[in-house]
Order: sequence, then structure tokens, then C-alpha cells
Amino acid sequence: MLKEENIQTIKSKFEGLSHFLNEKSLRMWAAVESQSLGHGGVSMVSKATGLSRTTIHAGMNELNRKEINSGSKQRLRKIGGGRKKLTEKTPEIIQHLEALVEPVTRGDPESSLRWTCKSTAILAEELQKRGFSISQRKVWGLLSDLGYSLQSNKKTKEGDDHPDRDMQFFFIYEKIKKFQKACLPVISVDTKKKELIGEYKNNGREWQPKGQPIEVNGHDFPDKELGKVAPYGVYDITANKGWVSVGIDHDTAEFAVASIRRWWREMGQIDYMGVKDILITADCGGSNGYRVRLWKSELQKLANELNIRLHVSHLPPGTSKWNKIEHRMFSYISKNWRGKPLTSREVVVNLISNTKTKTGLEIKAGLDANNYQKGIKISDKEFESILVEKDKFHGDWNYQIIPNLKNVQVINS
Repeated sequence: MLKEENIQTIKSKFEGLSHFLNEKSLRMWAAVESQSLGHGGVSMVSKATGLSRTTIHAGMNELNRKEINSGSKQRLRKIGGGRKKLTEKTPEIIQHLEALVEPVTRGDPESSLRWTCKSTAILAEELQKRGFSISQRKVWGLLSDLGYSLQSNKKTKEGDDHPDRDMQFFFIYEKIKKFQKACLPVISVDTKKKELIGEYKNNGREWQPKGQPIEVNGHDFPDKELGKVAPYGVYDITANKGWVSVGIDHDTAEFAVASIRRWWREMGQIDYMGVKDILITADCGGSNGYRVRLWKSELQKLANELNIRLHVSHLPPGTSKWNKIEHRMFSYISKNWRGKPLTSREVVVNLISNTKTKTGLEIKAGLDANNYQKGIKISDKEFESILVEKDKFHGDWNYQIIPNLKNVQVINS
């Protein structure tokens, strides 16, 4: 706690002095401040001021050589002098850096923090191979400017890391890029957490007349008539558009595929007329899990109906938080209705449909009042009739459902 207080104090001093002191004076002040703090002083001053440790140590060396009074005899750098920033000399380095970290970029879906699996040393080496003169420390600074954070181990580990986890991320990344280049649809799907309908407290705050908060129930027992809703989302990664089916029954694979069908009818077929392939990225578990037979059976029906080959890639186990739909769509829906009681199903649909972002996110939503039976079993014979083509890499996670036009069945939902 004392360390943080010291850093804040130094930062305040620096902000007050920096406009009046020249380059050398600031360097000397930083050196004196560091020495007065003792062990760890250089690090604290560097963190508070943004001055590099090298600059502060240079000031200390000048103090030791008793050069503090010779400032008037030394040439000081003119304003705007010195080496130009790396990003000014080679602005394209940012694009190269983001391309290197994008396949393994992750983060908390409820915040803007991001982190990458790749170390700054590896990233620096990769950039050097591409012809850029850059150090590990400079990579760290660029990542910080781009909004990346050092990886935290708090609430990020959902299970044991699979040995092929990173390879699967790369596989999905390459496939997405391939589909986008060919102007084919790429969707990310998942179920948002179920929400209670009624006069219940919703986390967050919104502006209300002073002393007049919205009154809600003092308990969270589900309403017998309204119950809960299960929003299943389909997010178009390329177009930054999404569809949400607000289900009132069980979250099953049948419901999941019905939601994808509604996305196609409401949005997809308008933007991607005549396409013969769709890429679906999904979690490993839940209603759209890779082990769920009903999921593949329902996808077969959809492929037959649309005469479209459905390519499916599942995120590795324990990485559901990093599904694109989580932090590009669901997190904004949560922000849009924070502090507002979800008093009816219509309110949920309207709040979802009115979710907007600065990047132009467009969401449509609709109520799905159908009933979905739990525990539907797919027999071995039925499962063997599904036309599945497995990819060479992890065919359990990556596969294609091929249309079987002999068994076309139009589904109304």
C-alpha cells in the first residue's frame, strides 16, 4: 500500500514539474527522487513518470560525477528533437504485431482487457525476422498501448489446458481468414446465461431521480408463470451483426440449431445470398458440444434444408470465455440492461435489439416460444446416417456436415 502511495505522490510531482523543467533537469530530478526512496526507487519513479530506467540511471551517473551544475554549458535537445518514435518511422509494425497475437488473444469477456499467450521475447524475435529493429521491452510498450495486459491467473482457468489448445486456436484462426477472404459467413454461437423474468434485481446501476431507485423483489425465487429465458446468440464475426433467440424452454441442441436457422432466415441469407458453405465456431460443451449427438443430427437437418455445407470448429476445452460472441456481443447486451429489471420477455427482446456499440454492432432478437424436449436420444443407426466429414486435425473438434438432399425436411420455427 505504501508503495502505491509513493508512486501516486511521485506522479503528482512529475505532472507539476514536467512543464517547467527541461530534459536534463527532469532527468536529474528523477535521479534525486529515486535515490531518496532507496531500494526499488528507480522502478517506482519509472512507473510513475514513464521515464525509462536507463534515463534515470543516466541522471544518477551525472550526480555521481558532480555534473549537476554544468547544465548551462551542455547543449540541450530542442523541442521535437531526438529519435522519432518507432511507430512514426514504421507505422506498419502495429499491423504486424496485431497479426502475430490475434490467433491467441484472449481476455475477460466482461471487460476490455486483453492478453496474449505469446511472450514479448518471442514476439520481438518474430518482428525482427520481418525486418523490424525492435527490442523485447519495446514490444511490451506497444502491447500496453494497444490495450493488452499481463496475463492474470484470476478467474481465467476453467479446466486443465489441453495439449493441442493453442494449435486449435491457430486452426480456427486460419479457417476464419480463409472463409472471410472468400466472402463466406463465419458465425460464433453460444447460449447466454439464463435470466429471471420479473421484478428482480439486475446487477449494475442506471440514472434515476435522486432518492427514487427502482424497487424490486427482495428474493430471487423464479416466477411460476414467467420463469427464466435462455438467450441463444449467433454472431457474424465479419459483419459485426448478431441474432438472439430468446427461448422460454430448455436449452437443447434442437433449440441451438433452431436459433441458427432463424439467424439465416432473418439476416444470413440476405447478406450471403447463394453461398454453399458456412463456418460455425462453438464451445466444446453445452447444447452445442462436440460430443452431443443431437447437435450433429439437427445440423444435418439444417444442411439438408439449406443445401449448404456446415463447417464446425469447437473451441478447446476450458476456453469458453474466449468465444468471440462472449466479448463482442454478449458483454454489450449485459452492459445495455445493467440496473434494469427484466420485467417481461418482451423487455428482454427489446433491450437486446437496442444494444449498440461505437463499432456499429447490429443485433436483432426474437422470442422463441417453442417447447424443446430434454433427453432426446439419437440411436446408433440415426447417428451413422449423418454425413460427417472430419478434418485431419482433431476431427472430433473440426468437421463438416454435408447436405443429404435425399432427406430434405423443411423445419418451420
